[in-house]
Amino acid sequence: MKKHLSIKKQDFGLSTLRLFTIFFIAISIVGCKKSEKKAEAIAKPEVKLFQLVGGSILVKKLEVFSQDTTYTGQQKQFTDAYYVISHPKGNLMWDAGLPENLVIPEPYNDPSGVYRIQRPDSLANQLKTIGFKIEDFNYFAMSHSHFDHTGHANLMGSAKWLVQENEFNSVVGDSAQFKNPALEALKNVQKINGDYDVFGDGSVVIKYMPGHTIGHQVLYVEVAGLEKPVLLTGDLYHFEENRTSKGIPSFNYDVEKTLESMNKFEAFAIEKNAEVIIQHSPIAFKKLEELLTKK
Repeated sequence: MKKHLSIKKQDFGLSTLRLFTIFFIAISIVGCKKSEKKAEAIAKPEVKLFQLVGGSILVKKLEVFSQDTTYTGQQKQFTDAYYVISHPKGNLMWDAGLPENLVIPEPYNDPSGVYRIQRPDSLANQLKTIGFKIEDFNYFAMSHSHFDHTGHANLMGSAKWLVQENEFNSVVGDSAQFKNPALEALKNVQKINGDYDVFGDGSVVIKYMPGHTIGHQVLYVEVAGLEKPVLLTGDLYHFEENRTSKGIPSFNYDVEKTLESMNKFEAFAIEKNAEVIIQHSPIAFKKLEELLTKK
C-alpha cells in the first residue's frame, strides 16, 4: 500500500513538472512572437509622402458626377493633386495632374462646358520645392488614365510605369480606340494584374479597384511619423458626399464594379485604420497637408 502511494506521488510530481515545462515553453513562444512583432515594427522603412498641386478644376455641371439628376444646376471646386513617395529603395510618383500646357494666365474652359481648368506650375518647378528632380524617380503609377491624372506623364520616361494590364491595353494597346500621346511616350512599362507591393515590404501598395476605369487603382502608404497609414482614393470617390452616398459618375466604365470596389476599399480602410484622402477634395487636400506638416 505504501509502495502504491509513493508511485502516485512520484507520478504527480512528474506531471507537475511536465505542466510547468509546457507553461514555460508557451511563455517563451509568446515572448518570441512579441519580440518578432516588435522587431518588425522597428524595421519598418522610413517612407515620406509629399502632396503637390496638379491643377484646379471647377466642375460647372456637377450632374455628370451622378447617374441621375441629383446635382443638376450645381457646381463644385475640385483640386487636382499628385504625390511623391520616397522610400529607402527608391521613389514613386503617383498621378500626374493636368497637362502642363494649362500653366496659363487664365483658366481654360473646355468645349463641353463641364470643366474650367488650370495648372499652377510645371512638374520640374514643383519638384524643386521638395528637393527632387524628374530623373529621381524609379517608379511612376497613376490611379487611372483620364486627362486630369496623366498631365505630365510624358515627362516620366526614365521611371518604370506600373499599370494594370487591362488599363494599358485600353489606352495604348493595339485595340485602343484613342491613344493618349502622354502615355505613348512611356516605354519602360511593367504591367501588373491586381494588387502590387511596390517595394516588397507592405509599406507602399497599389490596390486594384476597377470600375471608374477598367484598371483603376488606389494607393496605400505607411508614412513615417503619421499615426495612421494613408489611403489615396484615385477617382473611386470625388468628394465627401460622393463617398457617403456611393455616388457614381455617369462616365464610369462599370457601375457594378465600382460599387464592388467601394465596398472592398471601405473594408480595407477599416482593416488598416487608414486615413482616407479623396484626391479631388480640397477638404482632404488640406487635411493631408496639415498631417504632413505636423509629423
